[in-house]
Amino acid sequence: MTTSAEVVELATPVGLGRVHVTRPRAARGVLALGHGAGPSITTVDLVAAVESAVGAGWAVALVEQPWLVAGGRVAPRPPVLDSAWVPLVAALRGRGGPLARVRGPLVVGGRSAGARVACRTAGVVGAGAVLCLSFPLHAPGKPHVSRADELGVPLGAGLPVHVVQGERDPFGGPAEVLAAQPALAGRVHPVPGTHTIARAGGPLVAEAVRLALADLLFWE
Repeated sequence: MTTSAEVVELATPVGLGRVHVTRPRAARGVLALGHGAGPSITTVDLVAAVESAVGAGWAVALVEQPWLVAGGRVAPRPPVLDSAWVPLVAALRGRGGPLARVRGPLVVGGRSAGARVACRTAGVVGAGAVLCLSFPLHAPGKPHVSRADELGVPLGAGLPVHVVQGERDPFGGPAEVLAAQPALAGRVHPVPGTHTIARAGGPLVAEAVRLALADLLFWE
């Protein structure tokens, strides 16, 4: 499969964002992915998700938030993340955008904090589905402080949501995620690792993403 990759910088209200675009020929849709609260876009799960999606014929936009582009080490508060993510995703298919000619559904997702952003803003950006990698259901040791409501935002809007979760994630394992949102039955994918997916889990993440995107196309 022929692909082209490019890095595009785009303005947001909170600074310059950077998007790594991989565009297969005749892409069947767009997957926009955000990173976590740590300063990295090369985690095992993100790399596996990008490679799997491109291999399945999807155009992928891996988004670097402005705070990371500026050299920050810690992510800002959720409203700041959301205010950058929304215009970045809109610009992908906007006039002159790097994916302006790609048709098909838009799937949004990300790792950890990026998954939370995707859930909160899925309706705003017009996404058809959400893909969560290592969703942080709660802080370690604090299951009573749950973020299940964020997972519920796209579910409440009728959007299919898939969650790829480390089997020993202290932020909430697969069983906890499913218990918090029973509507995710059949769409929570356990993989080896904690909140950081183990290298050995990369192929399983890739397979989970492939299955998720196939399911999402079915519902489109």
